Amino acid sequence: MKVKLAKTAGFCFGVKRAVDTVYKELSRQENEKIYTYGPIIHNEEVIKDMQRQGAIVLRTEEELDAVTKGTVIIRSHGVEKRIYDKLEAKQISVVDATCPYVKKIHNIVRKESEEGKFIIIIGNPDHPEVQGIRGWAGKDAAIIQNPEDIEKLSIKNDKKVCVVSQTTFNYKKFQYLVEIISEKSYDIIVLNTICNATKERQTETRQIAEEADAMIVIGDKHSSNTQKLFEICAKACKDTYYIQTLDDLNLNQLGSVETVGITAGASTPNNIIEEVQKMSELSFEQMLDESFKTIHNGEVVEGTVIDVKPDEIILNIGYKADGIITKSEYSNDSSLDLTTVVSTGDAMTVKVLKVNDGEGQVLLTYKRLAAEKSNERLKEAFENKEVLKATVTQILGGGLCAEVEGVRVFIPASLVSDSYEKDLSKYDSKEIEFVISEFNPRRNRVIGDRRQLLVAERAEKQKELFARLQVGDTIEGVVKNVTDFGAFVDLGGVDGLLHISEMSWGRVENPKKVFKVGDNLKVLVKDINDTKVALSLKFPETNPWAHASEDFAAGSVITGKVARMTDFGAFVELAPGVDALLHVSQISRAHVDKPSDVLSIGQEIQAKIVDLNEAEKKISLSMKALEMAEPAGDAQ
Repeated sequence: MKVKLAKTAGFCFGVKRAVDTVYKELSRQENEKIYTYGPIIHNEEVIKDMQRQGAIVLRTEEELDAVTKGTVIIRSHGVEKRIYDKLEAKQISVVDATCPYVKKIHNIVRKESEEGKFIIIIGNPDHPEVQGIRGWAGKDAAIIQNPEDIEKLSIKNDKKVCVVSQTTFNYKKFQYLVEIISEKSYDIIVLNTICNATKERQTETRQIAEEADAMIVIGDKHSSNTQKLFEICAKACKDTYYIQTLDDLNLNQLGSVETVGITAGASTPNNIIEEVQKMSELSFEQMLDESFKTIHNGEVVEGTVIDVKPDEIILNIGYKADGIITKSEYSNDSSLDLTTVVSTGDAMTVKVLKVNDGEGQVLLTYKRLAAEKSNERLKEAFENKEVLKATVTQILGGGLCAEVEGVRVFIPASLVSDSYEKDLSKYDSKEIEFVISEFNPRRNRVIGDRRQLLVAERAEKQKELFARLQVGDTIEGVVKNVTDFGAFVDLGGVDGLLHISEMSWGRVENPKKVFKVGDNLKVLVKDINDTKVALSLKFPETNPWAHASEDFAAGSVITGKVARMTDFGAFVELAPGVDALLHVSQISRAHVDKPSDVLSIGQEIQAKIVDLNEAEKKISLSMKALEMAEPAGDAQ
């Protein structure tokens, strides 16, 4: 096998200068803390080594603001002008490790901006180098990365324009975007600020990739210039692999090749490049043979997605043959397009169904393994009586369906609530809590129980309420049910009975005409007996008999309404809760056989109170007494 290493691979001048600066400061530090503002370069392995030696990485401006003393090293990508101003105002010691090429761009955009030019920066707006350049460019500046960004530019016709670039930007794309900008008829100057080292690295990488059977690109996943190298290689060489360290090099992916090319980003240290080169120079055929593992039906294996089609997934499982997952072995949803849920490079844990499906491939299942894991999870929840949360996915005639990690749980209507509920539609798409009361995966039977949770919760509330509830207390509640004999009121975990006789000081013929479910009531606790609470709306302060001696004094004339009648007389309502007897003999001076001959229910009459017995709450009336008094009144 032939291995070709790019001469330009590894640290560029600016990166090496920044890294050396940090190690130099660390080597001479005594008690002073050494900070870097942002990762000094885009390579986590280097950053971790610096941290082990005492460097503190400040990743946000808030963390920078908290620094009061020590030395702050500016990263190789550079920072905005205001960061320098902030550190100077705090009198913090600063060591500037900004790449000289980047520093040159800062000076250019500052100068051109001060001369009144509009600054266009071509680059990735999320990259720290570009953000730093923008911070030196004044208020009239814009960052563009593609032709669409150019169309959004708003520049006055008389404004001169200066165009610069991110140092690691793709040179061909830079030229393409400059051509489009030039067509806008701006008064424009273009300064190609792409680093020569970057152009040389990209050019050499393209040449090697065009000749190699496989390419290995080494660099941090967040490194912009390494990402661009990968894009260049991927266009020229189909088998291109992006790795960060030797641990990421999967020999199974390379297969049997004759030529392997190696390149690395500007932030990749030499030791990692050397490790990869050394490993590559070994016999890949031998290593692949040694790395092939044996697998068996039913075995759980790890794999990496190497291709996805709408109806199947192909995985590299470290075996001499690839693994296949059909749509039916991934999901029960026959309409699912697998390309919408799985991507190339995804890691998957799967189960082997057949080592050889007849075509030399390994048949795998994702769905069955997921179901097994879910069943294990539910079995554990069942055994531990764990409270689960899930969203109701379906309303059935006999109950609810919810899904827990892909497993259907049925909650019968009798176990949905602690009281009968005829309409379960209110639970649709709602998240509910329940426990597993029956678990039988072989019969595909998993039963949930919400009722016992509500019963337990209500019992706890009852305990708390009975501990503080006293006869004579006034408490608020909600009408839960209305019957012919009264209403049941939920007091917050305890149901109290408001009997029909306690609903009013007056008569209530039908509770359902007075109350409805959901009404809020303020009620009086009349009696507590074990777990039963008797309620009343007959508050003492509203008792109509409280001032009976004044309101219904004997001898006074009063107006009332006939409430009911018997053969011996009529009962007249003088006020809610106060009925008086009008005896048949006291209805008229003329003979009356029975009250209904001269009176009717609801009729309003005027009568004289002839007797008041407060102790027995009895009042006697007479209409005849008023008739007898009329002649004397006329004589006067």
